Amino acid sequence: MTTGLSIGFLLFPRLTQLDLTGPFEVLSRLPGATVRTLWKQAGPVRSDTGLTLLADTALADCSQLDLLCVPGGPGVAALMEDAEVLAFLRRQAPGARWVTSVCTGALVLGAAGLLRGRRATTHWASHDFLAALGAKPVEARVVRDGPLVTGGGVTAGIDFALTIVAEIAGPEAAQAIQLQIEYAPAPPFAAGHPSQAPEAVLAAARSRGAAMRAEREALVARVAARLTAA
Repeated sequence: MTTGLSIGFLLFPRLTQLDLTGPFEVLSRLPGATVRTLWKQAGPVRSDTGLTLLADTALADCSQLDLLCVPGGPGVAALMEDAEVLAFLRRQAPGARWVTSVCTGALVLGAAGLLRGRRATTHWASHDFLAALGAKPVEARVVRDGPLVTGGGVTAGIDFALTIVAEIAGPEAAQAIQLQIEYAPAPPFAAGHPSQAPEAVLAAARSRGAAMRAEREALVARVAARLTAA
């Protein structure tokens, strides 16, 4: 079985690499799929933790994709006010079968006006920003609303990708990939979500992220005002 599916992952400085590499690992195993990594120009892009990834296609050279994925990370702040990137997303979205995001990549889709009136999710620490960007927030690992598919924080990108594979190639194909990559989560701690994490751990996480949170609140307010004006 071959899919002929054209898949594009947006790269950008200070992305969280697992937001991208998790679903990339799954979707690249679809027979016949072509997977591209995209940025303003082809070349190296450095993630938030220092891992360098390679963009193989410039945005201006990217033909219509079947599936577009925007990962998250601290670098989304710049993207949310980047006219070139937002215009690219708006051009691609109408012709794509799936417009997707992982983690805070959803905020970029929101800034492009692609979440209006649609159900969506994102990382728990930014979930409350979704409504300001026109979305209907849903607490879930994967949320589907028509052609829009959003994944929660970081590791949810694997779940999102397996969901897409099941739709394209069937549940058995998705399960085969899951088995091949031995995706059988059994974390040593139940601390992966605020509803599970110990209070002290959650408080420390919120404290570490306080400065970024304040900056993002101001950013979302600016972007939301532009969307309303438009």
